[in-house]
Amino acid sequence: MRRQSNPTQRSRRPCRRVLLGLLAALTLAVPARAARTVPVQIDGTELAAVCHLESGVTYVPLRALLNTLGGWELEWDSRQRAAVAISGSSRLTASPAAGTVTVDGAARPGKVYVQEGVTYVPLRTTAELLGGTVEWDAYFQGAAVTSAGAEYNAVDFYWLSRIISAESRGEPLEGQIAVGNVVLERVENEDFPDTIPDVVFQQADGIVQFEPVENGTVYLDPAEQSVEAAKRTLAGEKTLEGAMFFYAPALSEGVWINANRTYLTTIGCHRFYL
Repeated sequence: MRRQSNPTQRSRRPCRRVLLGLLAALTLAVPARAARTVPVQIDGTELAAVCHLESGVTYVPLRALLNTLGGWELEWDSRQRAAVAISGSSRLTASPAAGTVTVDGAARPGKVYVQEGVTYVPLRTTAELLGGTVEWDAYFQGAAVTSAGAEYNAVDFYWLSRIISAESRGEPLEGQIAVGNVVLERVENEDFPDTIPDVVFQQADGIVQFEPVENGTVYLDPAEQSVEAAKRTLAGEKTLEGAMFFYAPALSEGVWINANRTYLTTIGCHRFYL
């Protein structure tokens, strides 16, 4: 006798194929296991997006990255099953299936994945294809991108603008530039560390050199005028020469500075010393 097919079984086969397809798509879309979230900043501006650090690679939402860089239009190409961005004559393609990021024909391997509708790309791979550089900032505990054509190193600008703001927010621009001058004088002096962040976070005998590091205000977003002061300082503008110390008499007695350093000038509420 011929066995009659079960109509219920027939109806389940297409559903099974659909389910397998969905599972395959999810395998492509979700990262293996993001170890933790990390901050990312671009040219001193922190990326307002969740970024993942996985096996030493930082992954960022492509749209957030390109929006911060500016000038890009991004869309999902359903035919290519890839994210495609255009900026002038430049074209960027991020393909989860191929595991590549391509800019103007130059392709580099790197995991690309989609999570909750957001396309994630490997930060260093993508930034370098766009002509930028990426470094890990231990004080920021995240990645810093200096974009192509940026006037200043992203890490230097990030911390200089913040220490100027924390130390002299509300002071005249001249005084804020003077605080920046002190930081750069220390960078150039052999008695101090040779990078801006290392100077800002330096400790001598367990004592921090800048009070905002101790009280945490160095981590606050900088005031607009402090950002301008940082840019001018990094561009070489000086309001004083040779000063490596300062203090505000209204907040500190400055006993050690007065006893050991040579007074130079007063700008705003700060006294500056050689």
